[in-house]
Amino acid sequence: MDTTLANVQQNGRMDSRQAELLAQSDREALGRRLRAARQARGLTQGEVAQDVMSVAYLSRIEGGHRRPTAAALEALALKLDASLEALLGQAERREVDEIRLALDYAELSLESGQPEDAEKHLQTALDHPATARMDGLRDRARLLHARALEATHQDDDAVLELEALIDDRAVDGLTRIKAGIALSRIFRETGDLGRAIECGERVMADVEGAGLEACDEAVQLAVTVAAAHFERGDTAHAVRLCRKAITRAESLGSSNARASAYWNASVMQANRGDVTAAVPLAERALALLSEGQDTRNLARLRTEVGRLHLELDPPDLVEARHNLEQAAAEMEWSSATPVDRAWTLLGLARVAFLAGDLPESRDLIALVQTTADGHAPLAESEALTLEGRTYAAEGDAGLAAEAYQRAVLRLSAIGADQSAAQQWFDLADLLDGVGLTEAALDAYRRAAASAGLRARVASTTFARS
Repeated sequence: MDTTLANVQQNGRMDSRQAELLAQSDREALGRRLRAARQARGLTQGEVAQDVMSVAYLSRIEGGHRRPTAAALEALALKLDASLEALLGQAERREVDEIRLALDYAELSLESGQPEDAEKHLQTALDHPATARMDGLRDRARLLHARALEATHQDDDAVLELEALIDDRAVDGLTRIKAGIALSRIFRETGDLGRAIECGERVMADVEGAGLEACDEAVQLAVTVAAAHFERGDTAHAVRLCRKAITRAESLGSSNARASAYWNASVMQANRGDVTAAVPLAERALALLSEGQDTRNLARLRTEVGRLHLELDPPDLVEARHNLEQAAAEMEWSSATPVDRAWTLLGLARVAFLAGDLPESRDLIALVQTTADGHAPLAESEALTLEGRTYAAEGDAGLAAEAYQRAVLRLSAIGADQSAAQQWFDLADLLDGVGLTEAALDAYRRAAASAGLRARVASTTFARS
């Protein structure tokens, strides 16, 4: 190396991470980037090497035979008017800011219920050539992309993206946990409880192996898996998992983790028929979630609290209406899905029915059908059942029977699934009450076809990530 290199003024631009990248860099790739930067400026090796290093030394660097020292690379960056990030193959800070901004906009769009806009911003980030070189940003983009696919009802594509994230050992631990939460939840919500448990427990094992169990995401993963166990009928194991998650959440002192654990504990108590015990747990979760910025889950939990108040004996219509109306307002500007809104409207329809305002109840039921638009068969069938009950309360058995039969058709899209079992039982009783004996017997058969049935609060909603 030319002794004039010692006289190069140190500019202090290379930080410790860049020094590490230089030490680990591929010499040939670095040489190609240096040569490309020089040629792009129309300079010869002699013009670049002048007063910095010998031409022979620069030639060896460009040829991939030598790795420059930090001082040499800084000097070359000055001569070539290039950033160290570009020469080291890093994304430039401006590029990183552009990608991060696109991802922030995408996440904001998802949270405000605009997944199509989120996809546009995500595409900007994914198409940026620098994204592939930035592991953290690339993985965040992939996770947001999976969320956008789920939000637009492309569950199969979302599952493929999430499975790829979980299987990629280069992905950081927290991102893998978040992907595991989303994947387990999708499997559970689509009825594949075995896979929901399998993938969740696999990620949980990785979490413990990596020492990451003391974080919010680990608690949320645990309660997500507990929810799947509960829906499969493994009640005792699910309750143990949830209690363990509550203990861990309390030790963390995190509002979000504690809210998630209490929310799921409330759901389990409600499903076991103890609504009186479920209500204070849900209200505790609501108070904790109110401390954060998770508007969508806050609105969803308000809906569940409102629906639990309707299950009390006697129903607390004032508290139910308050929570459901507030949830409906919050859902208007959050990332709540049509399914979330449908269940909230259905809760308000039940409040109107129990309060004796049958026309208002039917108006809200019509909104449930319009809002769900075929994506929430449980909510839609329950709404049609409630519509039949409003007509029966008015003494119109004919219109009641028509509504019940429409409910049967809608519920048939689900079949003899455990989540629909209680509705089949309820419909069987109502059909029998209006003289549709054959239809009632068929509904009883459909109810009995589901294994391990028991009375439950309809439309149980577990905490989501």
